[in-house]
This record gives sequence, C-alpha cells and structure tokens, in this order.
Amino acid sequence: MNTMLLEKYARLLVKTGINIQKNQTLMIHSPIEAADFTRIIARIAYEEGARDVVINWKDELTSKIKYLHAPEEVFEEFPNWQKEMYISYASEGAAFLSISASDPELMKDVAATRIAKAQKTASTALKEYRERLMENKNTWCVASIPTKAWAKKVFSHLSEEEAVQKLWTAILEAVRVNTEDPVDAWQQHKDNLKKRTEFLNTNRFKLLHFKNSQGTDLKIQLSEEHLWIGGSEYTPEGVEFIANMPTEEVFTAPSKNGVNGTVVSTKPFNYNGNLIEDFTFTFKDGKIVGFTAKKGYDTLKGIMETDEGAHYLGEVALVPYNSPISNANILFYNTLFDENASSHLALGKAYPVCIKDGENKSKEELDKLGVNDSLVHEDFMIGTPDLEIIGITAEGKEILIFKDGNFAF
Repeated sequence: MNTMLLEKYARLLVKTGINIQKNQTLMIHSPIEAADFTRIIARIAYEEGARDVVINWKDELTSKIKYLHAPEEVFEEFPNWQKEMYISYASEGAAFLSISASDPELMKDVAATRIAKAQKTASTALKEYRERLMENKNTWCVASIPTKAWAKKVFSHLSEEEAVQKLWTAILEAVRVNTEDPVDAWQQHKDNLKKRTEFLNTNRFKLLHFKNSQGTDLKIQLSEEHLWIGGSEYTPEGVEFIANMPTEEVFTAPSKNGVNGTVVSTKPFNYNGNLIEDFTFTFKDGKIVGFTAKKGYDTLKGIMETDEGAHYLGEVALVPYNSPISNANILFYNTLFDENASSHLALGKAYPVCIKDGENKSKEELDKLGVNDSLVHEDFMIGTPDLEIIGITAEGKEILIFKDGNFAF
C-alpha cells in the first residue's frame, strides 16, 4: 500500500477521528495483523502532541484456541488488572482508537454459548468504561484496515494479494482518504449530516413507521426529549471527534417500550467471528417476542440472553441507500462498514447523548424517558432500495422521511 496514503489515513484518524489533544494519552486496540499501520498511528500521535501511546494488541487466532480448549470457568472470569487498566486510562481522560478487522467466520466452530458467556463477563467488568465512551466523556473512534482473512471473505474470487489491495481501495474511498484534502472532505460531509439532523430535530417526530417489500412493518416511538446525532460528536469539554470512520448515519434513541411490529434483516451480521444471516425480530411494546435466523440462531439467542435490556432496541439509524458505501456494492461482513451502507437498528444499550442533557441524567431519569440499558449494543441492517419511513409528529402530522430507500427531504 502506498506509504503516503497510509500516512494520510493515520493522520486523519489522529487529528479528525480522535482529535488528539496536547499531553493526552492515546490507547489503541489493534489486531496484531495491523501492527505496521498501528505504529504509524503511534508516531503521528506523538508528533501531534500525545503524552503517551498505549497499544492493546489482540490476536484472534489465540482467542480461538482459548475458546476451543480452555475450561468453561475461564469464560466467567475477567482479570482485575485489565479492568483497572481500561477504567484508569478512561478516568484520566485518554482517547481510544479501535481498529476493527476480524475474520468474519473464524469462530464458526466455537460453541456460541462460550462466546456469549465470555462477552457477558467482559461487558460486565468493563461497564463503567463503556458507559464513559457512550456518554462521550472520552474521545473515541473505530476505524479499520484490511487483513488477509477478512479480505478473502469479502473478495473470495480474487487472490489473497488482490483481495487485500481491493479492500484497501474500498476502505480508503469510504473514509475519503483518496481526496486531495481528507480533512476538508470530512468537514463538508459533517456539514451535510448536520443538515439532516437539524431537519429531524426540528420536526420532533413522535413515531417512525418503517415499511418495505421484504416484510418489515415496524413502528418505533421516540422519546419526547430525543436528539438526532450525525457526523461529529463532542465531549463535555467541547472537544470534537468522530466515533466511526466511515460514517454515513444519523441516529437517535427509540423509546424502550414503544416498538411494535416486525423487522427483517438485509445483511449478514458478524458477531465475534460468527455470521448471523437472514434473521427477523417481532416486537410488542418494545420487547422482542419472536425471532428467526436461517444461520447463527444460537449466536443470536446468546446475544439476547445477555440481559433483559438485550431484548429491546437502543438505536435507530438512518442511512440512504444511495450513499458512497452502499453504492460500492460490497458486502463487507464488518458492521463498521455495513451499517454505514444501510439504515439499521441496534439491540441493547442506547446512547444517553441521544437524549437532551442525557449525559448528565441519572440511570433512573434515563429509564423514565425510555432510554434502554444493557451490557450489549449490537447493530443490524434493515435498509433496502424500497424502504419507506413515515414520521408522525405529536400533532399527528405525517411527513415522508424516506422514499425508495433515500431521504425524501
């Protein structure tokens, strides 16, 4: 890969993604396959004033060995030192950058119950850390680079080298690194997303009605104090950052008990190396009362059994079908990209920042406003070329938001 493009991408993540501040610590979560790129990020972070760069390496092949051979009780334990590491860095105001690049089917031979147990254990231990990020108390960003296994899954008809190169091209286009000035390109993109959030926030919709020809017929109620967010976000100190690169979505929090109807997934969902495909959910008064899946049923069941909140929605996000990542016509098998090619929903925890002054409200106050809480937050895609969304205001006025899969305004 062209060294200049890698430098541009790394600098974009450091300066625009996490927006590193002088004397701030940066923690990078990185797969070992991304070591070369991660080192470039570390160097640039120091050049931009970081006090320290801490790298938390991940090796999914070693993780698979553990899942296959370790005794069951290991998955109910989480090292206290690791918990303290996350919480202490977060409490000190560190920035967090995660590189998402897993093999979509690596864990297909692993018992879904083991993965579910390990994920619940980790989510419980790191609840405070994850809540800080979801409340924007720290700057954070999720980005990606190709790995050989992931690239071959996406472009199975190509050689390994060709697949990696093609995935690099798709990623760099999605994050606008292929433009002359990526920072300026992102500023224009943020401005466009803000126009959409302003329209949605101005109309104060009480209910959204989703329909398409695949069988989705879902009504989602929104809290009276909901806020639509898109593009960049801000810490309480006013530091701007972009949580996902790429991002094409505008999103908000549904009212926990106000979801009714059926929704049909439109893309596979990669959950920790397990693919869940062709699944549906039926909701009544907010709660999932029925679900199906042609592939990955047990994995999906395991997610929902994490806790009570995993049976409810925590996010509704709108992405036009006619958008850059969607138009690339690539199934990435990676939520970071697939969710930005399709309107989507999320099971589990809602973002408190999607409620007016939500980051300063207590859990009890958020609960009264219908903000769902859970140890999980898992996105799944529902967008189609014929998706229609009608917004209904508190006065009963109906406004067309989506027509033929795209924004109607």
